[in-house]
Amino acid sequence: MTYALPVLPVPLRPLTTQADLQYHAAPGGGIFNPPSATHMGFWSINPYVGCAFGCAYCYARDTHRYTLERAGPIGEAVAASLPPWQAFERRVLVKEHAGARVREALRSSRSPKPGDSLVIGSATDPYQPAERRFGVTRDVLQALGVVRELSIVIITKSPLVTRDIPLLQRLAEHNRMAVHVSLITVDHELARRIEPRAPTPQARLRGIRRLAESGVEVSVNCMPILPGITDAPEQLSALVQQVAETGAQSLGACALRLRAASRRRYLPVIREQFPALASRYESTYRDSAYARESYRTGLRDAMQKLCDRNGLRFRVYGYDENEREEIQEINTELHISTNQLNLFG
Repeated sequence: MTYALPVLPVPLRPLTTQADLQYHAAPGGGIFNPPSATHMGFWSINPYVGCAFGCAYCYARDTHRYTLERAGPIGEAVAASLPPWQAFERRVLVKEHAGARVREALRSSRSPKPGDSLVIGSATDPYQPAERRFGVTRDVLQALGVVRELSIVIITKSPLVTRDIPLLQRLAEHNRMAVHVSLITVDHELARRIEPRAPTPQARLRGIRRLAESGVEVSVNCMPILPGITDAPEQLSALVQQVAETGAQSLGACALRLRAASRRRYLPVIREQFPALASRYESTYRDSAYARESYRTGLRDAMQKLCDRNGLRFRVYGYDENEREEIQEINTELHISTNQLNLFG
């Protein structure tokens, strides 16, 4: 069967408005992001640009700004009167006809091949509110039904992913298919302060359980752990225990990284919501995007022990020579004791 790739109309045209949230058509272009473009060890698909969840610590804000800047005056008009961090959250770009684009790319060299890894949602949440209206992620999964021998990972905060369990099960017949659900706290009130538009922790735990019960491989990303906010031993212990009770197979964790784009959004939230921590954050992250190595190592050690205690496999994330976070798992022997896990190292 031959699939004709639709001719896309004017980029960034308005699609619909919901309260203070506007959706626009994303500019045309390839649907798969190759490793050579992202400098990561996997292919990726991001069905949307920007994210209505708007978590204060999100690292992906620059992707939205770059897209608007490349669109010239049209992009400027979309974000008019909004600071970049707010445009990322309230002007979401929708990749129309994504399924047709996937099918077209799969017939070319511009797509992953057997043995490759594919991440859906590396720079946006593929199951954010836009997905209920536009179904781009479902369209992508349907189009991927012909692929074989890929390692596919979906990263999301939303239990909406359970809607597509039948598609995930079909993909798992010929590929390694996993869902990584992001969850950094099981404290409902705390979550409202740092992730006010995201699904509640309880809703995510229910979604994880449904995925596990359906036979879908599911893991939890406790990322990022926020120094002084979500890193108390009793908080981490409660999170790991509740994750284990859902039937999830593994858990990955790492401390907050704070690059320039996320710094401009996150530090004002700290000053407003957690003023006692403001000066320590500004000092710790002034010259680096990362907390101190002693803190990161102690945190990994503590999480490893918690996972061992609760029967979860712990996924450890590492850094290359430029301290870029990698998606691949690494094996690390940890030596820092749990009592060295103190605020900011």
